[in-house]
Amino acid sequence: METTGCGTAIVTPFTADGALDEAALRALVNWQIDSGIDFVVACGSTGEASTLDEDEWLAAVSIVANAAAGRVPVWAGCTHNSTRTLVRLASRLRELRGVDAVLSANPYYNKPSQEGQFQHFLALAQAVDPLPVTLYNIPGRTGVNLEPETVLRLAEAAPNIQAIKESSGKLPQISELVHILPRGFKIFSGDDNLALASIGVGAHGLISVAANEIPAEMGRMIRSALTNNWPEARELERRYASLIDANFWDSNPTPVKTILSLMGRCSHHVRLPLVPPTAATRARLEQLAAELGLLAPVRTM
Repeated sequence: METTGCGTAIVTPFTADGALDEAALRALVNWQIDSGIDFVVACGSTGEASTLDEDEWLAAVSIVANAAAGRVPVWAGCTHNSTRTLVRLASRLRELRGVDAVLSANPYYNKPSQEGQFQHFLALAQAVDPLPVTLYNIPGRTGVNLEPETVLRLAEAAPNIQAIKESSGKLPQISELVHILPRGFKIFSGDDNLALASIGVGAHGLISVAANEIPAEMGRMIRSALTNNWPEARELERRYASLIDANFWDSNPTPVKTILSLMGRCSHHVRLPLVPPTAATRARLEQLAAELGLLAPVRTM
């Protein structure tokens, strides 16, 4: 896998009646690419993938891939806690043109052992081969950690497992991955607030939430770090640290969608069990967005 830099874990816009908003999603993808983002991740956690039915999920991935039109790589999120279901769903990605990799998180709720996770991800890799697979370790949402030794086993067992999105929040774990994995294996921070530290120990980029709102700035921050322009990278991180924090004042992607709606990029609607932020939180988000200069009129809908 050659992909490095900053990728956006893009939101999935909905209309007021709860349907997938295809026009808004296409517009978001085009804006991201025009802003210089390095790749786009469709239907991840920030894309509310767990609330999409199968046909909606496939449609959303297809919309993103078609809108990107080969200009940047597109990764398709595909996660399930049943390995059989995951394999069936992932196999459907073969029907789509323009998907460059599959991103899949640990099985949630089941709390499988390391061996269980190994067999789960190996089955996925075999089902989509030769499409590259990016492992997604996010124990805060799934209840289990994917240990570095298991990642190494997977990299050795399946050549198409080529990257990991590491969202454990543990910098020593990222450092261990850098040390033990083959040099061609890509490591991406899954936490905006740990991106520079992760790159500092050898990671290859970031899969970002904040890039939904500030794609140009997050892309520049990550590319600056990767090219050892640390003064610029740190300055950008300092400027937008408050936004990175604010994106988790409520369950992701509720704050992100609220700010995007204030920017005129898409609606604020999220699907149950997520609900809109309180009036107080929305007011705080609007004030912060205004302070950062994000509320200039940019109507695209």
